[in-house]
Amino acid sequence: MKTHLRRAAVIAGALCLAGLPPASAAEIKVLTAGAYKPVVLALVPAFEKQTGNKVTVDNGTTGQLKKRIEGGEAFDLLVITPAVVDEMIASGKLAAGSQVKLASVGVGVVVKEGAPKPDISTVDKFKQALLAAKSVAYIDPASGGSSGIYVDRLLVKLGIAEQIKPKAKLKQGGHVADLIVNGEAELGIHQISEIVPVKGAALVGPLPKEIQNTTTYAAGLSASAKDKDAVKELIEYLSGPDAVAVLKSKGMEPAK
Repeated sequence: MKTHLRRAAVIAGALCLAGLPPASAAEIKVLTAGAYKPVVLALVPAFEKQTGNKVTVDNGTTGQLKKRIEGGEAFDLLVITPAVVDEMIASGKLAAGSQVKLASVGVGVVVKEGAPKPDISTVDKFKQALLAAKSVAYIDPASGGSSGIYVDRLLVKLGIAEQIKPKAKLKQGGHVADLIVNGEAELGIHQISEIVPVKGAALVGPLPKEIQNTTTYAAGLSASAKDKDAVKELIEYLSGPDAVAVLKSKGMEPAK
């Protein structure tokens, strides 16, 4: 992989010295679930520098991305849950055999920086923290966000859905932590990688292991990608050793 990247970088550099744009430079459009977006944004600059290719990144919830793709939106690389990748391979939207698992992330609790952190070390204490909070924010399950769907079901499982409903603050997409930082909600539940990058937000910790929900994200190559080799090179980079430290810094782990 690194040999291919170095070769591409040498070619790009030589062309630039000659005052010419790299003839082989590709433009790659990435659609990604929001939880993985901080990782791909952190890795893209080095990839662009090494290859001369240009990468643009857009994100949405799983449900939103599915609708956009089914509506005909053009893209080159999709990062979403493995089940959806398989579904889109079956429908012909993604290339057969292109799935590569990239990362996994759990769900955590967030409060405003400087605010007291509730004890969520056990299921019962987590439940009490939710009941004690004046307001609780999470992704609107109707938007198709995987964490919102899980939280909605978890509240029912814990037997507190009716108590939380009147004080729930639902986010259509983006960072739940934004609602915490701007004071719209006291406590939030979201994937850890969506909490860590938000300034002014403090991660309380992951959900207790008994009720933890780990989401895996996988890459899939668009069946209509303009430059499939360039996209494959990007997938290799996102799944390679250079990605490990970035994943951990963003609250994620390499997929197993």
